[in-house]
Amino acid sequence: MNIYWESFKTFFKIGIFTLGGGYAMIPLIEEEVVNRHRWVEKEEMLDLIAIAQSCPGVFAINIAIFIGYKLRKTRGAIATCLGTALPSFLIILAIAMFFSQFKDNPVVAAIFRGIRPAVVALIAVPTFRLGQRAQLGWTTIWIPIICALAIWALGVSPIYIIIMAGIAGYLYGMYIKPTES
Repeated sequence: MNIYWESFKTFFKIGIFTLGGGYAMIPLIEEEVVNRHRWVEKEEMLDLIAIAQSCPGVFAINIAIFIGYKLRKTRGAIATCLGTALPSFLIILAIAMFFSQFKDNPVVAAIFRGIRPAVVALIAVPTFRLGQRAQLGWTTIWIPIICALAIWALGVSPIYIIIMAGIAGYLYGMYIKPTES
């Protein structure tokens, strides 16, 4: 089968069946891309996730573009990007067309209240898995906790967190890690 069509279909399926945004897509992307199609190795997937998170733009689109580019350069990136974005676009378009008709419906409001906790879980599970794969342990768990608290409680921009983490990682790799060996 044509790799462009196959990658488009794969990411379209991921895009249409995922609630909660890009982070909720991580388990589905990993299942399809790493386990089913074997387009990316498990370790490389963690690197792609880290890069996609640190790039500006929508996480789901970023990760799709990186995987598509790895598969077939620019055309592969276009196929996976369209596959990821098109379902959301079509769903939002349909909702926008009919929203005024059902926005005050108590059944619809109840459905959305029920979906919210599930979306939190869909985001939490990949976060914990990423922490495990990043080999977070008792000596390093404080780093993401401090970063999250700085963003949430102190209003620190995530951009500053990324820059500080990059500098700290560089310094650690240059000066501390070599002496531990």
